[in-house]
Amino acid sequence: MGMAAGGAGGWQSRRSRRKSAPVMAEINVTPMVDVMLVLLIIFMVAAPLLTVGVPVDLPQTQASAVNQDNKEPVVLTVNDKGRIFLSSNPTEIRFEELVPKLLAITQARGGADERIFVRGDKQANYGQVMKIMGRLSGAGFKHVALVTEVEQGG
Repeated sequence: MGMAAGGAGGWQSRRSRRKSAPVMAEINVTPMVDVMLVLLIIFMVAAPLLTVGVPVDLPQTQASAVNQDNKEPVVLTVNDKGRIFLSSNPTEIRFEELVPKLLAITQARGGADERIFVRGDKQANYGQVMKIMGRLSGAGFKHVALVTEVEQGG
């Protein structure tokens, strides 16, 4: 008898609890908004750091932009001291290592028809930049372009 009364009483209390405090069916979006704002701030701070890592002072011209496909090009940078850097890698590569590394990169990307951009500082030795471009042409790279900035007020 005691069990029957306890069982019925327990059911009664659960039922009355439902009436007094209904279940909340709304999603609390405040924590999600907080997380999204933190991620937005992190990406806004990190995005400028993901650009090309070797600072160079590019020459300015009035030439129009080159049409390019969606594939990201391989970027070769020559600083004012004639040192060579590959893509955003801040470590220097030697002139002799240039073609083997580029061939390895292009083969890994799926073809020798890669676009290569050469960023040369305006204080860099013109002969050094032309020597690099000649080496690239001799290695069979057909799509080599020089990168400049758009001239202001032109």
